[in-house]
Amino acid sequence: MKVSKFGGSSLADGNQLQRVFDIVASDIDRKIIVVSAPGKRFNDDIKVTDLLLKYAEATINDVNTITIIESIKERYHSIAEYFNLPQESLIDLDEQIAHLSQRHYRSFDYLYAAFAAHGEYLNAQLVAKIFTHLGMPSRFVDPKEIGLLVDNNARSATFDSSSYASIATLDLSTNERLIIPGFFGYTKNGDMATFSRGGSDITGSIMARGLDADLYENFTDVSAIYAVNPKIISNPQSIKQMTYDEMRELSYAGFAVFHDEAIIPAIQGGIRINIKNTNDPSAPGTFIVPPTEVQNTTPVTGIANSNRFAALYLHRYLLNKEVGFTLRILEILKRHNISYEHMPSGIDDLTIIFDKTSLSQQQIDNMLADISAEIKPDTLKWLPSYGIIMIVGEGMRNRIGALTEIVTPLKENGISLQMVNQGASEISIMLGIQPDLADNAVKAIYNNIFKV
Repeated sequence: MKVSKFGGSSLADGNQLQRVFDIVASDIDRKIIVVSAPGKRFNDDIKVTDLLLKYAEATINDVNTITIIESIKERYHSIAEYFNLPQESLIDLDEQIAHLSQRHYRSFDYLYAAFAAHGEYLNAQLVAKIFTHLGMPSRFVDPKEIGLLVDNNARSATFDSSSYASIATLDLSTNERLIIPGFFGYTKNGDMATFSRGGSDITGSIMARGLDADLYENFTDVSAIYAVNPKIISNPQSIKQMTYDEMRELSYAGFAVFHDEAIIPAIQGGIRINIKNTNDPSAPGTFIVPPTEVQNTTPVTGIANSNRFAALYLHRYLLNKEVGFTLRILEILKRHNISYEHMPSGIDDLTIIFDKTSLSQQQIDNMLADISAEIKPDTLKWLPSYGIIMIVGEGMRNRIGALTEIVTPLKENGISLQMVNQGASEISIMLGIQPDLADNAVKAIYNNIFKV
């Protein structure tokens, strides 16, 4: 049995949904279908989720919502019309959209979560109706029905693993395809709460583990995961197979194909993952598997980079001799509810790297003030934009000369580094670099390692 998840670009309009239908109909093992909300149909289009968030904002501010409601309805109606689905079949969806602004919510966060979740919630209902209309019996399954529980963090929910027992009882004995909305679950109070970015990937991974699937297929708009961002290198090498840990490292550092958190349930369940292209379903795609299943390990699997980071640089003589120094820093971060990504250090220096998308300016200002007052460093600098490059590969484990192959092309191209750090797993090397140099650095490293 396979769990197949389709992203927003795969469900943007009727033509795309026809492709999805053909893919699902071609394999009876594709039993569980997890869907996102309809995405962009063209460059300047608006995702349905973004329309719903505008609807939420208008509701909170008591602004007339008629126009935005009609825009949301139109997206679903246009898909239905492509398949000649009777208009009366959409009455319940229209009522749900209108009713969103009339319900009571425990907080504005829960309001935003419920509105956003309805992109997937409504689309799953529509997909089930259309598939059945086309002759493939399908049933919408509300995450509430299978007990998919999350914590009370309304807009960045964490899955409650006790839900696996309930998910495992889902009846798969019928000939129906089961259509499940991604991106959200329910709190114990019955409120909708959404996962963070890429949340439909998380739902798919949860369902695959909960049902002990043979394979988790993640359909997107690319035919494979590539060794480097195609926007930086034209026609880069595709990755046929990679390990869970390689995917985690690369997703974290910039690979946008797969949410770095989404892979965790699959890892825990030992479920193989196949990234495939909705528009080219015959392409083999990329398999993500346990390390024991990888064949023909190459020195480097992929190179990722991201500029979403910021860094704090601290210098103080003999900090390595001061017992509890790092603990004092961590206590300040805890006080201001700040998590950090990495903390490379030397005998007199310490750099703390943060995901700046999770920080407010107030948190930054308060943290810097407290470190300055309590730690009294000789030098304290805040670097608001800090580039990270991650070179990842199982073949780097115990490989002599791996760092040389990475650093030498940078030296030859006159590119300096701010930080070099190898993970304890030995499958990744992280470079800190000025953001404006990152793309050229990636090109230099890729061309040397892959011998372009």
